[in-house]
Amino acid sequence: MAGRVVKRAFKFRFYPTAVQAEQLARTFGCTRYVYNRALAERSRAWSQEQRRVTYADTSKMLTGWKRDPETAWLAEPSKGPLQESLRQLQGAFERFWRTQTGYPKFKKKGRSKDSATYYSNCFTRGGQVRLAKQSEPLDIRWSRPLPEGAVPSQVTVSRNARGQYHISILVEDTIAEPPSTDRVVGLDAGITSLYTLSTGEKITNPRHERTDRERVAKAQRMLAKKQKGSRNRAKARLKVAKIHGRIADRRRDYLHTLSTRLVRENQVIAIEDLSVRNMVKNRSLSRAISDASWSEFRSMLEYKADWYGRRLVAIDRFCPSSKTCSVCGAVASAMPLNVREWTCRCGVVHDRDVNAARNILAVGLTVAACGDGVRPPRT
Repeated sequence: MAGRVVKRAFKFRFYPTAVQAEQLARTFGCTRYVYNRALAERSRAWSQEQRRVTYADTSKMLTGWKRDPETAWLAEPSKGPLQESLRQLQGAFERFWRTQTGYPKFKKKGRSKDSATYYSNCFTRGGQVRLAKQSEPLDIRWSRPLPEGAVPSQVTVSRNARGQYHISILVEDTIAEPPSTDRVVGLDAGITSLYTLSTGEKITNPRHERTDRERVAKAQRMLAKKQKGSRNRAKARLKVAKIHGRIADRRRDYLHTLSTRLVRENQVIAIEDLSVRNMVKNRSLSRAISDASWSEFRSMLEYKADWYGRRLVAIDRFCPSSKTCSVCGAVASAMPLNVREWTCRCGVVHDRDVNAARNILAVGLTVAACGDGVRPPRT
């Protein structure tokens, strides 16, 4: 069976000592400061001088900041994470120039994710991982083995809102491609059913957020009653974060299981190119749409299809998949959301979602064959 070499990240939880936690906290603060200051310098140079600052320019600025007595503490952590924060800022600007995202925003302590990336010259590994300027290795819970003979090219340590520390180790891994199949499937995203397949199968929507909605509301009410700056408020905030974290963990696990199954079973997968950013502006459906996490699921399908040699096709979002009869091709004049079944003039009774999934598959196969009628893939 053929294999494909890909870069793959393996994520593990670790438990730092008090000294390591303090060192990591300083590193997280320094990377956030460097990112924000570089962003401010680039914004000032453009607004006042119409001059574009490059990554190389900010790298020179960082050297000067380290030598400045007022910011000499930037020399305390390893240089790798600080340089990486500048690369991340450069990437944010490049995505902005390609109109993929908005203008880069400043990172805020307690709101932005704390993380630091170390490259191969900033950590050592000999069965253990020891970060630069730390005397002891990290106490990592190796929940699964790394690929045999894999040499990590970088590691990223992070701390989430729940106070949990994780390390993501990037290595090259050989993915065994499954045998080719002639099975194809179309997916119609929904809320009542998370996804409806062109085969007629409907994937249950677990509604993870709704399951714990009362617990979240209660925890947030308790948080609102606590005095700002108090220890009790910090404990209440942590409780809210833990509930949200468990919801996100369950949702991510469910989507991983579903996406892996679909990619392994089907050679071609057709989906709609949904504009989730605009859809969540609907106040009546925004919470349900966010809980469905269609964008995250599409990202999983994209990289897993690439790993396993499958084809993912995204059809145009304006394709009238719900209003078109999958048998005769007639297009209905209107199709409100409350209509779940409808009868075509040819006499066929359609389940709205199954019919849409079949139309998505038909258009997707046409796109795969002709290469037309689809928006460019996301990068």
